[in-house]
Amino acid sequence: MDASHFDALTAYAAINTIRLDDLRPHIYRTRDGGKTWTHITNGIPDGGTINVVREDPKRQGMLFAGSEQQVYVSFDDGDHWQSLRLNMPASSIRDLIIKDDDIVVATHGRGFWILDDIEPLRQSDSAAKVDAYLFKPAPAWRFRWNKNTDTPLPPDEPGGQNPPDGAVIDYYLKSAAVSPITLEILDSGGKLVRRYSSTDKVESPKDEGQVPWYWIRPQRVLSTAPGMHRFVWDLLYTPAPGVERSYPIAAIFHDTPPAPTSPWAMPGQYTIRLTSNGQSTTQPLIVKLDPRVKTPTAGLQQQFDLSMAVYNRMVELGNALEELRGYRTRLKDDLAKRAAELEGGEGSDTVTQPETLTRVRGSLSTLLSLLQGSDDAPTTQAMAAVTDRLQASDDVLKRWAALRAELQKANLPR
Repeated sequence: MDASHFDALTAYAAINTIRLDDLRPHIYRTRDGGKTWTHITNGIPDGGTINVVREDPKRQGMLFAGSEQQVYVSFDDGDHWQSLRLNMPASSIRDLIIKDDDIVVATHGRGFWILDDIEPLRQSDSAAKVDAYLFKPAPAWRFRWNKNTDTPLPPDEPGGQNPPDGAVIDYYLKSAAVSPITLEILDSGGKLVRRYSSTDKVESPKDEGQVPWYWIRPQRVLSTAPGMHRFVWDLLYTPAPGVERSYPIAAIFHDTPPAPTSPWAMPGQYTIRLTSNGQSTTQPLIVKLDPRVKTPTAGLQQQFDLSMAVYNRMVELGNALEELRGYRTRLKDDLAKRAAELEGGEGSDTVTQPETLTRVRGSLSTLLSLLQGSDDAPTTQAMAAVTDRLQASDDVLKRWAALRAELQKANLPR
């Protein structure tokens, strides 16, 4: 039995009559404290013996039931039911609970199954009334997901699927979008953190060094097709442009993301904005910190501020490199030599040669990885390194500004 979370006189009862040779489903509802009961199984076929029924603690009248084959959901207090099986194998559902925004199902012989984030089910009535609907997301946890420091299990080793690593964002389109759709993440001050588009370039996974293609997570792209869609923001700022991707050897089969080249978003309040067919809609998003992290907020803020200073300079250097490379194919003689020296390479000698755009950006990238490697305040050594590398980038950018002025004066095409 399950007592209602909203009405003291309402309760629900699941009755398993399999030992009475009755394989029909039986769920009863009372709204008068048990004086009378109504049989509510419309939509559940015979043979679906019921073991458990639960009411959602956040949406009144939304019920979940577990049978000997699958999970069912009702949006109208049990008057009508429909399947919620999705990709679950047919299995005896012995119990289920709603934990925060997830459904956790205990089966007989097939382990535990979890449906992550049922907020779309709670808001389904609102979604059906508009052309494009952005569901209010559940809070996201800033958590360092992969703790494995060794090579992964073989692909043929049985294993479960990890929950989405980031903020789960669901949206609904009544019909196919006629123009590209965008999804933007804004911080509490309205500043853009991340932007996705349905026109983002899709790159197929390929072998990356020691990481085979079948370890790599396929790129996530917004869909413009009609229906329900789920997207995940990884809680990171936009990857630094031009920085070569790398992958950890501690991989997850078909789900290994590249190593970050941008800072983690700070815990706090954000806004998600979906734009489809020229119309925008927003929802708030709360990002929470892993509760096991004990670093004070001031320390995390210091880490974030330094990381953003390094990241922004990496972006600036990347833009400079892109522009310089656009010129280089058209340069000759002294200008070509100076441009090549300024561009440089990762392995050039730092003792005998001046700093270069490529080398400084590479050192900043290494420093960003160091700063973002754990949820801790930066060390004094890290802060000193940031000061040194930012000064080096100031110097090399001044040299680029001077060379760029000469190139523009020469009216060279890019």
